[in-house]
Amino acid sequence: MIFEFLKQHRRRRLRARPFPKEWLVLIQRHVVFFHKLSASDRAELLGHIQVFLAEKRFEGCGGFAITDEVRVTIAAQACLLLLHRRTDYFPGLLTILVYPLTYMVQEDHQIGEHVWEEGTVSRLGETGRRMGSLVLSWGAVKHGAADPSDGKNVVLHEFAHQLDYENHAADGVPGLATGEQQSAWSEVMSSEFASLRAADETGIPTLLDTYGATDPAEFFAVSVEAFFEQPRALRTRHPRLYAELQKYFQQNPADYSAEIQST
Repeated sequence: MIFEFLKQHRRRRLRARPFPKEWLVLIQRHVVFFHKLSASDRAELLGHIQVFLAEKRFEGCGGFAITDEVRVTIAAQACLLLLHRRTDYFPGLLTILVYPLTYMVQEDHQIGEHVWEEGTVSRLGETGRRMGSLVLSWGAVKHGAADPSDGKNVVLHEFAHQLDYENHAADGVPGLATGEQQSAWSEVMSSEFASLRAADETGIPTLLDTYGATDPAEFFAVSVEAFFEQPRALRTRHPRLYAELQKYFQQNPADYSAEIQST
């Protein structure tokens, strides 16, 4: 109990500190959505960034050097997911590993019913419930920060997985307060996931990335990308999904989106 009190006290002090001017310049220069937020949301976001950067460790991989630009660009995008809600700042995450560009990993690939082969695949990011870490490609991070409306954002995607893990499972269900919320979430998400799988199998064009048809965890992460990057299109084409995400995040990104909708 005393540990929790001290943790919250320290976080309140961090949020209240003046935000470093050099960090603010970097955010204003590189994180396009920041300019679209209301003044109160910008202030709240900067407070969360202070806590995030004080609690998370960054490590460069493949000879990549971690700079303030890297740290604040990642933190600003990750902390967008925390606005307007009580948060424990991605409690299962300790370390963020950053590669300069796409990185390669060894992965088994199924080529038949009982036949697997080992090979290398390229990735832009990954995380896992028991990893305690999250991996990102700096090239993909920069692209996501510079283009907030193309439906692709590796930071939002991987940190959505971290929110998913807060209920101690990788099941596409973040920590929800009540059984009623869990029931409503399950009904909407199951229906939308089934629709995306059907579209993927039949080749029907979709707003949501069909990678989300992989499993419920990836569906949640892909939905979060669309919610923040293409909110008006998502609200039009998937109103129940948008409403459910809006209730969870306590945000309405359609109010500040840079999205340009086709007619």
